[in-house]
Formats: sequence, C-alpha cells, structure tokens
Amino acid sequence: MSERTPEVEAGTPEQENHTPNHRPRLALVTGASSGIGQAFARRLGNEGYDLVIVGRRLERLESLAREFPNVMVRPLVADLGTDAGIEAVADICAHEEISMLVNNAGVAHYMPFTELPADKGSELLHVKVVAPTMLARAVTPGMVARGEGTIINVAGMLAFSGQAPAQGRATYVATLAHLVALSQALHQELHVQGLRIQVLCPGIVATEFHERQGFDLSALPRMSAEDVVTASLRGLELGEVVCAPGVERTELLGAVVTASLAAFGAQSAQLAERYHTP
Repeated sequence: MSERTPEVEAGTPEQENHTPNHRPRLALVTGASSGIGQAFARRLGNEGYDLVIVGRRLERLESLAREFPNVMVRPLVADLGTDAGIEAVADICAHEEISMLVNNAGVAHYMPFTELPADKGSELLHVKVVAPTMLARAVTPGMVARGEGTIINVAGMLAFSGQAPAQGRATYVATLAHLVALSQALHQELHVQGLRIQVLCPGIVATEFHERQGFDLSALPRMSAEDVVTASLRGLELGEVVCAPGVERTELLGAVVTASLAAFGAQSAQLAERYHTP
C-alpha cells in the first residue's frame, strides 16, 4: 500500500478528496494490472480517488501503486475466475465505502463452442458474468444507503454482434450481452436512489487483451485505453447508460433499445398466428 504524503497543497484533488467536509472517494478497479483497467486506475488516482486495484499480477499492481504517493492505493491479488477470488473482492465491496466500482477484468478464450474446455468456459463465465454481478450485488446496499455511487461494467461492442458472421466467440459475446442487460436493468432499478450505472462498450482497443489470446491486431485501427476511459467518464456526465466510445451516431444505440422494448411490449398471452397449424 502506498502511503499518502502528510502535506498536500491547497486546491489539489487529493485535498478535496480528504478534507473533513468531504467523504473520501474510494474506487475499486478490477483487471487493473493492464489495459483499460490500468488506465481507469491512473485516471482516477490522478483525480484524487483512493484506490483498490485488483488483478492477478502483484508486481504490476505494486508498480502501479508506486505512481501515486499522494493517495492510498491498495493492491489486491485475486483471481476472479474462481469463487474464492470473487468472494475476496466482494467482501471489500460490502464492507468499505466504495464510491466507484469498475468491473473491468476480462478473459476471452476465443475458440469454437464445441471445442471450448469446461474449465475455460467456467473461467470466462466467472470473470465476465458472475464476478461483475456479485460485486455489484455486494457494493450497491452501501451506495444506496449513502444515496450515491457509480458502477461501470466494461463490456464491448461485441455484445451487439450475436448475429455477426464470426466463429469462436459465442460464450464471450453472450457474457458481454449479459453486462449490457444487467447494466440497463440496474439503471432502471437504482438511478432513483442516486446511483449511476454504465455499461462501457468499446471496439478494438490497443491493449494486451488480444495478444494474450494469440491474436495480432496491430494492423487494425484501434482506440487507446486512455480514450476509452475519457469516453466513459464523459458519458457519465452525459447520463449515458450504454457508452460506446467509437459510435458517433448515438441514435443507433437508441434504435437498439427502442426495438428491444417494442418487441417486449408487443407480446401477448395468445399464440402468435404463425405457430397455428396450417
């Protein structure tokens, strides 16, 4: 844990964050050892948030913590692909005053569905479905009691690609779609109690993520992790529940929501005509 220096100049984010008249802001970021999670931790640390940074590589977490001598940074090694790892992080979410939860940890395991080993499938579902859901479940009672709090679930534009002609990512795409639906439903339930919920859906981002899957996407146009974080935080200010950093025409996202609600509202208790016996 890095220690805060005893003297802070007036007007700095650190002072604003820790004066007696202001409750300290604490952000918990999963997958903070690289990529988007690391960019979130850096941005929030620079804005004066105390941090709990979660990942599987202690040396990277400790290196990141040393960048912020003026805020409290707690590295936490946890594998969110396991029940034990999820429970360790959920315990912090439940018992500390978390101002912002960034559910960013990710793993892909791209491969044909029939070839996906059970252990890899379970890991993917734990990291991208169980962990974000259970961490949100643990953190929201405290946020509701305080009347404020932010949850950012990092998904991706692949959440909208279920019908795209691509092989080897059925389970991964489904996990991202879960995050979109979860975030939309949580927003409907919790925004009236002062909480902000966002699902962040970037496209291809210049991080280690695809390299760890054995893919070289360096020749493709890619957004920086820093720009993704900029879009997310600005999206919160704009009130966006679904934040798509690379989509210029926001009405396209609105059309998806409108079409979904139209289909939902068009149902009835009667069997649709097309299912009647000819």
